[in-house]
Amino acid sequence: MRKSRRLSLALSATLFAFAVPATAQTLPAIFPAPVSARLTGGDIALGKTVVLVQAGATDAETEALVRSVLTAAGVAQIRTASPIPTRLDATYVVLGAGDAPLIRGALARTGTVAPTHDEGYVLTSIAADDGALIVLAGKDADGLFHAAQTLRQVVTGREIPSLSIADYPAMPVRGTIEGFYGKHWSMAERISHIGFLAGLKANTYIYSPKDEPFARDRWREDYPAETLKDLGTVVDAANRQHINFVYAISPGPSICYSDPADLEAIRRKFKALRGIGVHSFYVALDDIEYTKWNCAGDEAAFGAPGEQAAATAQAKLLNAVEADLVAAGDRGSLTMVPTEYYNTTESPYKAALRANLDPRVVVQWTGTDVVPSSISVKDARNATRAFGRKTLLWDNYPVNDYRESAGRLLMAPYEHREGGLSQELSGIVSNPMNQEAASRPAVMGIVAFAWNDTGYDAALTWRAAARYMANGDPRVTAALLTFFDTQHLAPTFGGQPWQPQAPHLKAVIDHAREALASGDAAARRDALKALSRAADDLAAAPDLIRAGVTVPGFVDEARPWLDATQLWGRSLKLTASGLDAALDGHGGTATRLFAEAGGLAAQAAAIHSIPGAVRVDGPIKVADGVLDSFIQDAPGLVYVAKN
Repeated sequence: MRKSRRLSLALSATLFAFAVPATAQTLPAIFPAPVSARLTGGDIALGKTVVLVQAGATDAETEALVRSVLTAAGVAQIRTASPIPTRLDATYVVLGAGDAPLIRGALARTGTVAPTHDEGYVLTSIAADDGALIVLAGKDADGLFHAAQTLRQVVTGREIPSLSIADYPAMPVRGTIEGFYGKHWSMAERISHIGFLAGLKANTYIYSPKDEPFARDRWREDYPAETLKDLGTVVDAANRQHINFVYAISPGPSICYSDPADLEAIRRKFKALRGIGVHSFYVALDDIEYTKWNCAGDEAAFGAPGEQAAATAQAKLLNAVEADLVAAGDRGSLTMVPTEYYNTTESPYKAALRANLDPRVVVQWTGTDVVPSSISVKDARNATRAFGRKTLLWDNYPVNDYRESAGRLLMAPYEHREGGLSQELSGIVSNPMNQEAASRPAVMGIVAFAWNDTGYDAALTWRAAARYMANGDPRVTAALLTFFDTQHLAPTFGGQPWQPQAPHLKAVIDHAREALASGDAAARRDALKALSRAADDLAAAPDLIRAGVTVPGFVDEARPWLDATQLWGRSLKLTASGLDAALDGHGGTATRLFAEAGGLAAQAAAIHSIPGAVRVDGPIKVADGVLDSFIQDAPGLVYVAKN
């Protein structure tokens, strides 16, 4: 978990508790982008001794995180005290949530005010007297934990900047839903992913793997004791790190809505999960038939099968479950995903659900399609009207469990979602890939957008994701961006992708094509040099990634793609050399190099995804439509007689 928290900058030590001599200061990178952050003075050294002052009880995870940041920064002794002295004689770090007098007084000394938004926080630091004052103030316990995550990012080198950060999330729900078909994550992967989410200031993980038998096909059956115990370790990790673990049951394929025994089976399942610390629940009714009943009793109770009858029956069941959650004092409301979970077209189903469903129940929606190419504020507003409440967006990115995604890792930045969606959505959760670690670059974008949609920058976030995966190493970061570029295409269920393939590499290749066609010898040479450099970068990237990526599991998950990328890079290098040879009049050499390039390309194209790792296996795709077509076309772009 500690490794998964390293999102950007390495933590290090300081020596003395006084302001560093004035030099040009820069604001550290903070992820996700905060609502407001400004420098207020020079850097402050933490000193070898720091005094920790807590307003009330701070949860153990938050305190442990703050202590680990200070220790990693070289603080040798952390003392505790209360209250703050009138004159500062050391570095004082003040922690607190709510409106405690100690927090109000500390913020007043720094010229800031307490946060007012749920999950909001203030982080401020000043040098004063013979020491310094650093205040982490949360609106609530979640906000204080987020402040500690930001502290981890702004303590750099041997100092912390004098700064003032006021921050809060734009959307109440931010995180992931393990909602894909095929091989689901292991318990260890889930725990690692939850630590990753916590570092992003996310707050939600929904457990809904489609092929988990006791949640879907065998939903009426009790979990085996060992499985329940293992799930409990995941729930505990989530609860400690301020991530809401939401348990989803998927009874739709066999539910009898009118049978009290089926409602009781749901109650029994939720009670068992409640016993291991789960306090948020979900009923999934997606990917099922609603034009037939599963039992004769439903036709007697709700009439002939059809959209309207299905929605009425579902609402009756969901309302009963919602009432149970309220009676049990569970956190928040029941969440559901409807059978019509995409588009906003008015229908008998949506009308009946809107009219009958308890307004407290949260409805998920995937956008204007199952995998939408874009989502606008208008789209979300239409969804609000269609379902009678703000929806929780289930964004099917970067999930790769469908035919069009076969052979792909989906690693393009999160784009084409309009700023301002926070006004019409209750939140966003990403449906990731079967490959947990490889999902993280895209998930980082989704969570950053949900935190601050109007301040979101897709390109900056994409680069931040590469730095995180590389633990800050610049060469590994560059290699990852090269690799990400070859996995940039984002398909939909149709033929038109919503993200283009390999835009950086395509620009280099297109420039080479244009230069070869231009007749300008100098431009040709320059373009082929650039192409050769790009090929070198492509061929070298996999080894750098294998050696330098620190996220557990990524190298194993990406193994066939890394292998193929190395071969494609070598093939492109030979292709560039063949074009060079042809331009120099060495036709025989060019022919040999083109043949060798074609052989390597064939080897690369023959590599398949890891059997069983995804729902739909297939040949590995690496910048397909860009690399393969150019290597195939290259021998025909320059002609010389063989010599």
